[in-house]
Amino acid sequence: MKKIFSILAIALLTATASMAQSTWKVDKAHSKLTFTITHLAVSDVEGLFKDFDVTIVNTKPDFSDAKFTLVAQTASINTEIEKRDAHLKSPDFFDVAKNPTMNFTSTGITKGAGANRYKLKGNFTLNGVTKPVVLDLWYRGTVAGQGGKEIAGFR
Repeated sequence: MKKIFSILAIALLTATASMAQSTWKVDKAHSKLTFTITHLAVSDVEGLFKDFDVTIVNTKPDFSDAKFTLVAQTASINTEIEKRDAHLKSPDFFDVAKNPTMNFTSTGITKGAGANRYKLKGNFTLNGVTKPVVLDLWYRGTVAGQGGKEIAGFR
């Protein structure tokens, strides 16, 4: 049986910039890390990770050279069903006692189809197993936020 697992991060990030490089950190009040898994090939189960961090480092304003890092605390999983969440935290799935985080570190970024669309390549680690993945990334733009802080949005 093939399981489908997809993750969606909607992130607003705020920047600190040096001369040639910007470092962006997730704005947790305006971001979320969600997932959908196909159950028994006929239904979808959705959930989210409540505790996660994202860092992006870039030198180009269109983020075409960006390096992404995501770390999520596996114990923060929430599917709105306590019994299911407890099972997902167990050794049957995430084994949060042994594997407290899941991680993504990008290894490259290329233009995708459409404006501000990219293919983000990287290594995804879950339960101590690392595999290469390619994610679709949509850079939604950069704006001035409250207090004049620069904010970038991604999906």
